[in-house]
Amino acid sequence: MSKYYLTTPIYYVNAAPHIGHTYTTIAADAIKRWKTAQGFDCVLTTGTDEHGQKIARAAAAQNKQPKEFTDIIAAEFKRVWDQMGFAIDHFKRTTDADHAVNVQSLFHACKQAGYVYPGSYSGCYCFFDELYVNDAKPGDPCPDCGRPIEGITEENYYFKLSAFTDRLRQFHLDNPDWCQPEIRRNEVMAFLNQEGGLKDLSISRSTVKWGIPVPEAPGQVFYVWFDALMTYHTAVLNQSVNGEPLWPADLHLIGKEILRFHAIYWPAFLMAAAEAEPTGKWALPKKVFAHGWLLFENDKMSKSKGNIVRATPIQQVMGADALRYFLLREVPFGSDGSFSFDALVTRYNADLANGLGNLSARTLAMIAQYRGGKAPESSATFDETRAAAAAAYERFEFHKALEAIWSLIGEMDRYIVAHKPWELAKQQKDAELDEVLGRCFAALKVICELAAPVIPESAARIQAQLAGGALGPIFPRADAKEVIPKMLELEKEELARQAQLLGKAPVPGGAGAEEVKAEAPAAPVKMMVDGVADLAPEITIDDFIKVDLRVGIIVSAEAVPKADKLLHLKIDIGETKGPRTIVAGIALAYKPEQLIGRKVAIVANLAPRKLRGIESQGMIVAASLEGGSPALVSFLEEVPVGARLK
Repeated sequence: MSKYYLTTPIYYVNAAPHIGHTYTTIAADAIKRWKTAQGFDCVLTTGTDEHGQKIARAAAAQNKQPKEFTDIIAAEFKRVWDQMGFAIDHFKRTTDADHAVNVQSLFHACKQAGYVYPGSYSGCYCFFDELYVNDAKPGDPCPDCGRPIEGITEENYYFKLSAFTDRLRQFHLDNPDWCQPEIRRNEVMAFLNQEGGLKDLSISRSTVKWGIPVPEAPGQVFYVWFDALMTYHTAVLNQSVNGEPLWPADLHLIGKEILRFHAIYWPAFLMAAAEAEPTGKWALPKKVFAHGWLLFENDKMSKSKGNIVRATPIQQVMGADALRYFLLREVPFGSDGSFSFDALVTRYNADLANGLGNLSARTLAMIAQYRGGKAPESSATFDETRAAAAAAYERFEFHKALEAIWSLIGEMDRYIVAHKPWELAKQQKDAELDEVLGRCFAALKVICELAAPVIPESAARIQAQLAGGALGPIFPRADAKEVIPKMLELEKEELARQAQLLGKAPVPGGAGAEEVKAEAPAAPVKMMVDGVADLAPEITIDDFIKVDLRVGIIVSAEAVPKADKLLHLKIDIGETKGPRTIVAGIALAYKPEQLIGRKVAIVANLAPRKLRGIESQGMIVAASLEGGSPALVSFLEEVPVGARLK
């Protein structure tokens, strides 16, 4: 069998695992199960990123040594992944001794090739994102997270990232599928095409003590990203499958916020090292896929907002498969998506309890009643469903794979209603009854086979019943009024347990009580009758057709001087006069380089108006999320520039 090596991000241990970490790991686990079913010898690596100033500060805040603190959080990740049933092969920590040796070997190879030199850094740094920030001053907001950045001055080693601008640009042009989805590739290309190209990168720190030591520089440790990216490599160092080395990775799954590190820094480090040791040891990974954020009720999760959701309370009440199915069915992988308890229960009842669960129960009950539990043979193969699901899985379009599978479930429900096997049994039409029951049984086998990567536990239970095991409900219907309060209560208990684990448990009347209270989701579920906020007054179709909505592509984007919220955009909608100028209040949600090449919807016939001296010729369409943050309307399918939205 051929090998297939994939990885999750190496999760940062500044906090215990939550549903965002779980989302990526669910996707990785589903890919592993799919690839294994296709005959690959598949290996999955995950782990924890445990170095850096932010970790040292988090440990100090809990009166713990950094290693003591990271041991606790790393154990939490392992516990949750075990409880979720993930098929993980390697759990690698950046504090492992063999990892330190491997990071130092990368450094020596890069240095030997001439891409490392000593220097000094005086500038700004975001300790939350472990990110150097150019053209800023202390106290300015970080361009990634918005937190205040700090000024630092230190002696360190630099990596000649500037030498790789043209090489990386050409690499991405020659390998357009290497970084996916396309919107993320466009972000990378915009970053590489910025004026002046890439800047050299400091890869060691002298003001930080918690990290892997630089061998020839006492008092210095490696920059956390030079360290962490190597975890993928260390986990399978010198390992092979049937004589085929596991490295390079076939797939890195990451969140979009760490795209630059994986699609620019990481390949540059490996390219540099390969010049010194051209043996294949430093080969580039074959693909990087950056998915979007998982929001809570359309709002970004954060401890300060008290809206972090954990996976284990959901698993305890609804089962791991319910969460796996919801996240991979509800959210197109690559885009931002939203989680809510209401939506989880609704989707579970509609698709699992009433859909697959009902079809399974009906089919197996009829086979037991009419054929003594022995299913008739059938020649049905359902090749169209197999092909559609397989193609979607290969593109990591889990929602489309599940749509194809559930389309077959709907088809079989209609087939049973149309052919009425209970009447065929009464009329003793044995041949026709065998055909119906055999087709239903064959369909269930195909459905379980195709759905197993997403709902492995449930698919295995149905398959056991198909093989003659005792019948019983697979997906009992969930009452939202019962299960949501249970999940919320377990969420509070889990929060308190983690707080106690970290030494933050509240003492009655003590100061710790407020700390835990601030993190607890006081009211994380909004029970709305129709599931939406109040609607605006009704309009007629005549009102609607006055609005000319068009598909446009953003060709340039820049900040509007002295305006924190405004971006100056050039948007092409196919007009002969060229791109339009539109001023949009989206600067707090989107950086200019994120927008280049993105297709958006605009109101094309809005009367022009001036904003900060710039004439805006239309309006970009965005959804207003809770807190006022905008999310741009985008398109899942390929649509031509200039197309009218109707």
